[in-house]
Amino acid sequence: MGNSERNATVPPTEHTTRTPLGHLEARYWPADPTAPPGGQRGGAFNVFVPDAIARREFTLDGEAIAAVVEATKALGQLNDTRPELTSLAALARNLLRTESAASSRIEGVKISHRRLARAAYARTRSRRGDNRAAEVLGNVEAMERAIELGTSGEPFSVADIQDIHRTLLRFTDDRDIAGVLRTKQSWIGGNDYHPVGATYVGPPHEQVPELMVDLCRFISRDDVAAVAQAAIAHAQFENIHPFADGNGRAGRALIYTVLRRRGEITNYIPPISLVLVGEPKNYVGGLGAYSQGKLSTWCGRFAHATARAASEAERLAQQIEAVQSKWLERLGEPRRDAAIREVISALPAQPVIDVPAAQQLTGKSHVAVGNALIQLEEAGILKKLNESKWGRVWECTELLGLVDDFEKRVSTP
Repeated sequence: MGNSERNATVPPTEHTTRTPLGHLEARYWPADPTAPPGGQRGGAFNVFVPDAIARREFTLDGEAIAAVVEATKALGQLNDTRPELTSLAALARNLLRTESAASSRIEGVKISHRRLARAAYARTRSRRGDNRAAEVLGNVEAMERAIELGTSGEPFSVADIQDIHRTLLRFTDDRDIAGVLRTKQSWIGGNDYHPVGATYVGPPHEQVPELMVDLCRFISRDDVAAVAQAAIAHAQFENIHPFADGNGRAGRALIYTVLRRRGEITNYIPPISLVLVGEPKNYVGGLGAYSQGKLSTWCGRFAHATARAASEAERLAQQIEAVQSKWLERLGEPRRDAAIREVISALPAQPVIDVPAAQQLTGKSHVAVGNALIQLEEAGILKKLNESKWGRVWECTELLGLVDDFEKRVSTP
């Protein structure tokens, strides 16, 4: 979702229009004859100023409540999953990477799981690489930071949200605005030079700090159903649009801060963005419904997406286990403490791998993991990517293909 920044130099008119969760203020943008053609006009527009929610009572209808209950149950089932062959950390990392890629895809950054895995490997070796993939890896790290903040138990703060945003953008061309609350008017859609005709115009920048403090106080509550709280926090964040760029990705990372704080995600995250990316009109329409005060509409849609993401993630875990079981059978069922078995267990976390990475993941010796990787290559499980001076690097194409198929399936409405 695009975002443009310019100063609104004309004060608001006296006209305001109330909605159940905020109000519209009529404003006027002056013409700018120095702007490029198409950007010179001025005109009237409305800014949306969200209401405070820190102490607000929220009531959902029966259908939305049922959807929240269903989503909560699905999250519980996912996080109770105990794979026999895949390490918990490996599966968790796989799902985290999938969610981050999907969240970036909503913003128009689309890369394959294979490309992302190769870029992640390059970063572990401190190499410059794929700039586009670096954006998604920044999203992975922002998600990790969001979950870490949700684990801390400390009161959530505006500085925490800025930290998530800073982590998101620190490897991009926008690093100069990373973690910085906007100081200009923002809008989505329309023209890059004025907000006249924009799809959505957020609150004036002067009101952003106070609105963010209010949002953090809401996130610190524990008297709202966790799934509904995550939905409301995300929608409120998007309405505030506190940053010059990266609001969508930061706002979706915030979902997992809420769910982690409330104990709804302990081992794995459901790739909710993967469902949302397949239903963009439903997603954007749901956020719009929230702005109009249709709370049950938005929370119901969000809860359905959460439930589907959780159940599909559980299904992916089962598919990965089935593939690993097939590999072990092909290898003659190596003993449980064998290096090759532990490498297979760790592969979902790092499907592009070398000897040092395998050592770090398994704790086994250089010789043991080196022999294991060669055996996996000979069995057709790994494919050798190179034989450069940096050493041999392998890729698990079957696992990458499995996750690509998973992403396609889940992102299909």
